[in-house]
Amino acid sequence: MSGESKALADQSRRRFMAKTGAALAVGLGAGVRFIDFPNAHAATGPVSQAQRWGLLIDADKCASGCNACVQACDDEHGIRDHGRARTDAQWIRKVRVRDNTSGREVSLPLMCQHCEEAPCVEVCPTGASFRRADGIVLVDKHSCIGCRYCMLACPYKARSFIHENLKDQKPWSPRGKGTVESCNLCVHRIDEGGGRIPACAESCAREGHGAMVFGDLNDPASPIAKAMGEQPSQELRADLELNTGVRYQNI
Repeated sequence: MSGESKALADQSRRRFMAKTGAALAVGLGAGVRFIDFPNAHAATGPVSQAQRWGLLIDADKCASGCNACVQACDDEHGIRDHGRARTDAQWIRKVRVRDNTSGREVSLPLMCQHCEEAPCVEVCPTGASFRRADGIVLVDKHSCIGCRYCMLACPYKARSFIHENLKDQKPWSPRGKGTVESCNLCVHRIDEGGGRIPACAESCAREGHGAMVFGDLNDPASPIAKAMGEQPSQELRADLELNTGVRYQNI
């Protein structure tokens, strides 16, 4: 195929995917919205690049066997694991990391890393995966056509596809069968203002571990910026140069 023919084919494909996404959005019904994240009416005002929300996780403080952050996330967003054979989405999961040289093992939570150079955003054919100016990576369920390209692109395996009908959804966290979703840093709490933090970090503090610090990475006076200044932190898969909003210490 010539370069010109390939370009025309790519354009045709993009138009088809965009039209398909629009048709699915119309199928939701007039007035029904799965998501309204651009934050036009948030209590905190318009989203801007002045802030970049992030999460710092200290593996030394993350208790092995503790699942409080996972449970808090499930409760906050109406996710139900359906027992041993988990069939619903999972926005956050606990993993064990072992250093084969020293034998040291740590337990840590893994979720969407809210990358500045997000692979999921890059491959999405409809623009459903997008990054807000304040660094939060989200999915617009009206535009998501369930192609799952983003799931393949994510190096952290942080996204889930919703296969089943959903019941008892939370009004602040609408979801949709046939779409992809992942951690959104509890964006509804952030946009409400008042200093609310994600449910996972809140539960970790409540359990007395304090392994998660949430805040504005651009504010040198914020607790997260101070903690990162006092002790080295690192990205997972820093070699990919994605500039993640989630950082880890002591791993």
